[in-house]
Amino acid sequence: MRRRLAGILGVVVVGCAVLVSGCEKSPGPEATKSTAEAAPVKVGAIFAVTGGASFLGAPEKQTAEMFVEKVNTAGGINGHKIELLVRDSGGVPEKAISLAKQLIDEDKVLAIIGPSTSGETMAIKDICQEGRTILLSCAAAEEIVEPIASFVFKTPQKDSDAARRIFETMKDLGISKVGVVTSNDGFGIAGGQQLAKLAPEYGITIAISETYDKQATDLTDVLTKVKSENVQAVVNWSIVPAQSLVAKNMKQIGLDVPLFQSHGFGNIKYVEQGGEAANGTIFPCGRLLVADVLPDSNPQKKLLVQYKNDYETRYHEAASTFGGHAYDALLLLTDAIQKANSVDVAKVRDALEGLQGVVGTGGIFNLSATDHNGLAKDAFEVLTVKDGKFAVYQK
Repeated sequence: MRRRLAGILGVVVVGCAVLVSGCEKSPGPEATKSTAEAAPVKVGAIFAVTGGASFLGAPEKQTAEMFVEKVNTAGGINGHKIELLVRDSGGVPEKAISLAKQLIDEDKVLAIIGPSTSGETMAIKDICQEGRTILLSCAAAEEIVEPIASFVFKTPQKDSDAARRIFETMKDLGISKVGVVTSNDGFGIAGGQQLAKLAPEYGITIAISETYDKQATDLTDVLTKVKSENVQAVVNWSIVPAQSLVAKNMKQIGLDVPLFQSHGFGNIKYVEQGGEAANGTIFPCGRLLVADVLPDSNPQKKLLVQYKNDYETRYHEAASTFGGHAYDALLLLTDAIQKANSVDVAKVRDALEGLQGVVGTGGIFNLSATDHNGLAKDAFEVLTVKDGKFAVYQK
């Protein structure tokens, strides 16, 4: 089951009306009739397709549409095709709230994929829980799934694991005194909390921690304060536009120390905007960005290369980890529908909690009643920017 869904973007189905890659026999007339008459499964998607977080939402939307098209072309899930209802939140939590209510109350969706950002997700988390609608968030903040809400899941890797990989790399480099800068949105706040909590465990002192407006267009003043503390490295935890601004402004003021970014840095457009200043940036991320150089023995490689090639061929732009989060959300949902052999929301929710060993773009998912993310620290690879491109980090 998992094998055939994990490879869904490249699956070819011959002589089978449902989504399977290893059918023992073709369905008979009754099965064909049942499949043809099965009602579509309504799945909502709330993405920041436009606005400041569009680097997240646009690839998520495109990935979701590509995934669903492949599923439906192959006959659907247990004969049910997916009706994808995409809504653009613009990255605004208030709009996400309105859209979520509409999808739940009016459209009667089985599940919602997204939103793109942590702030939006936290704004609709209770709405989905109370509406008994599965939420598979594409946002990263750990508080989305801690504490557990029975209908709420997320696909990006954990903030705490990202912080741990950053601190482990710092220790290897002999770094013990750092400055932290974070945006004042849900993602930045949650990441700053994890950094502060975990730094002592690794013998690292946060000499200064500054928060800036997520819409800031210049961070010179903030970084000048950081420079005055004689730090050995800077950690920035944010999404756009600050991820490129930090690198540029550090170079401008001569803050010549390593820059570490969060796992929210996984889009080559951030590098392009940072220009020369982005080179040398270090960050934890899923393996999609370096799929081509993974050893053939890596269990994710086949899926990653297939997704990357399909996406880039279709959309003529580089694949990003953010599109991968949408892929994983739909992969988990369709796998759960397949496992439950039902589109009943309670049965699908229960099946989600039982998914084990699902190979996705972000890692290998092992969900349970106590873990609605299902990824471990080893889902991360430490990457860097070299000559304007992503590469595996080497000390």
